[in-house]
Amino acid sequence: MQDLGTVDLLVIGGGVNGAGIARDAAGRGLSVMLAEKDDLAEGTSSRSGKLVHGGLRYLEYYEFRLVREALSEREVLLKAAPHIIWPMRFVLPHSPEQRPAWLVRLGLFLYDHLGGRKRLPPTRSLDLRTAPEGAAIKDRFTKGFEYSDCWVDDARLVVLNALDAKARGATILPRTRAVAARREDGLWRIELKRGNGETLTVSAKGIVNAAGPWVDQVIANVTRGNSARKVRLVKGSHIVTPKFWDGRQAYLFQNTDKRVIFVNPYQSDKALIGTTDIAYDGDATDVTIDESEIDYLLAAVNRYVKAELSRADVLSSFSGVRPLLEDDADTPSAVTRDYVFDVDAVDGALPMLSVFGGKITTYRELAERGLAKLQPFFPQMSGDWTADAPLPGGDMPNADFESFEAGLRARHPFLPRPLAKHYARLYGTRAETLIGEATSLDQFGLHFGGLLYAREIDFLTCTEWAETAEDILERRTKHGLTLGPSEKAAVAAYLAERRALAAE
Repeated sequence: MQDLGTVDLLVIGGGVNGAGIARDAAGRGLSVMLAEKDDLAEGTSSRSGKLVHGGLRYLEYYEFRLVREALSEREVLLKAAPHIIWPMRFVLPHSPEQRPAWLVRLGLFLYDHLGGRKRLPPTRSLDLRTAPEGAAIKDRFTKGFEYSDCWVDDARLVVLNALDAKARGATILPRTRAVAARREDGLWRIELKRGNGETLTVSAKGIVNAAGPWVDQVIANVTRGNSARKVRLVKGSHIVTPKFWDGRQAYLFQNTDKRVIFVNPYQSDKALIGTTDIAYDGDATDVTIDESEIDYLLAAVNRYVKAELSRADVLSSFSGVRPLLEDDADTPSAVTRDYVFDVDAVDGALPMLSVFGGKITTYRELAERGLAKLQPFFPQMSGDWTADAPLPGGDMPNADFESFEAGLRARHPFLPRPLAKHYARLYGTRAETLIGEATSLDQFGLHFGGLLYAREIDFLTCTEWAETAEDILERRTKHGLTLGPSEKAAVAAYLAERRALAAE
């Protein structure tokens, strides 16, 4: 049993909240260790709708503070990571059966003005009969609105926070489960188990429980504690289809049940459609989409579009479980997306901070507020710092991605334009490290298909904790959407060969 020593803070959970807290704490001068039972972002944080947004529909539930804070964070994150977060325009065809036009206009007015919008263009009205954005929409929908939000590569957001945490001294341990934790002799004593069966121990002055859907299980089974707070598990599923419209805009469709469905451009030639909201009682690890959910999403889209989709158009799907704060709302859609903290301490020491709820847009602010809760236990901790700090790869002048991408192509003219854009988008300024001194594609090693070369795989395994083909093809990148079964098998074989060589 290996003893890893003592740290100020052990963070349990490698989703966006855990990685964000680890980064923030490390930047304040605390010694930090993060333990995640699976791969980073393997759970909810890679299965979101991939939006940094205020949550337009939350206005109907009078969640004005939550929307305002989320809209404010939208601006902060857009500046911090312009390579993985970028503006997107959303077209909302007006459906009078669901909401009157005056109510939609009022909501969009508030949306434009609640959060101090600076970088994004305002809402505008559209005549869908003449606007190009209306070409894909059925003729009976004549009026629409267009507003701004942002796209985010959710899994990469988690990895970038973990990378920054590591750069600031944190230890990141994917595939490491917290098995037991107890207070003993003035410290938390925590037992960890690696995926290979190895047992580790670490001592900590405090614990952060950011386990998402498993936050209750950590309290009950790892620390043997209790909390008055509970999470309510809600399943959200998405489908991927071919993109069926022209233009870079996304769509927001009001469904007959008054829910809204996002239809977003995805990986240039595909559409990401979601999400559902279904109460979930099973193991969050095993969540999958149901046929009824696919039918629901297709019906919601087909109500609006001329080129109706069929089951055969569904290329892939994914489902996640949102760990929402239980607030006794009547329906899953009405459950708040806000968050709260529980702090359990003994005689003013050895705290455990548990995180309940939250959404990807507010993860940075959540981390900041969570550490404010821990300030009394760590008086040496420095103050807030993340609001003005770029994430790894995001240190571009004026957060100008287009200029950076153009410069990258100019510095490496041998890169095909799609490959240069891929590297710029995923890695930002870190793309220079990936490319290195290469002057031709021949130096990038095996080509597995699409835009994937061995050089990128090697970079991800060496710098981003990637171990499996799924880590690389589904979370660190989205190459899995373009590679076939034999090409994916070749990636797995390549990784197995690398592991064998490393073991010799």
